[in-house]
Amino acid sequence: MAPAPIIMIHGAFCGGWTFDTFRKPFEAAGHRVLAPDLPGHAPGGQVAGQSMSDYAAAIGKLVAEQDAPPVLIGHSMGGLVAQMVADRTPVAGLVLMAPSSPWGVPGQSLEEGVSAVSLFALGPYWLQAIAPDRAITAQCSHDRLPAPAQNELFARMVSESGRALFEVLNWWLDPTMATTVRAVGGAPVLTLAGGRDVINPAPTVRKTAQRLGGDYQVFAEMSHWLPGEPGWDQVAQAAFDWISALPSRPA
Repeated sequence: MAPAPIIMIHGAFCGGWTFDTFRKPFEAAGHRVLAPDLPGHAPGGQVAGQSMSDYAAAIGKLVAEQDAPPVLIGHSMGGLVAQMVADRTPVAGLVLMAPSSPWGVPGQSLEEGVSAVSLFALGPYWLQAIAPDRAITAQCSHDRLPAPAQNELFARMVSESGRALFEVLNWWLDPTMATTVRAVGGAPVLTLAGGRDVINPAPTVRKTAQRLGGDYQVFAEMSHWLPGEPGWDQVAQAAFDWISALPSRPA
């Protein structure tokens, strides 16, 4: 039986490089792994005005080009993109790492509420390209990495679409309900959370998992950067074992 193709979807301010290390165990086992940059996220790209629907459409097109339905592995905002794609296009399964929540799933922490309102200080930020913030990244996403590794990752980060951030963080104000997810097409789902994550905290991730159904696992000592912080190999192993247990397809 041929291993299912895998498409890995990065989060906000990032690129396909998120998975440079994380993808290796899957490729070693024979999976074809694709880790594209979302629209506007390649170096020199233009993200202003890009919506979550644009991101989902780009990944949906890539899904349709595969010889068989792929497994989608999404991190953070990329986890929500994966949900949106699966809601519209058949996939073999979803692995959601610290995913952003779909429309209608409220945050469970004060930090999430602060994040949702803080961007309004920039004015109509949904029209802008928003630069990554070094302090927030160091404190909330790459906090379990040594300083040199934090600096290296931050140097690769790019601006994010304010429109996409608005649709994710302030979904209740979005008249288009862009991040609505209904049933992910009945695809099997594995949702993974970091116990020390303050960006998408485990209680909120659990709510998303309950909405979608499927399996849920918490890595108690991990933070938000599940594809690359210490312990990433355990996350990869959990995802690999789960994918390996999915129904096989003919070679």
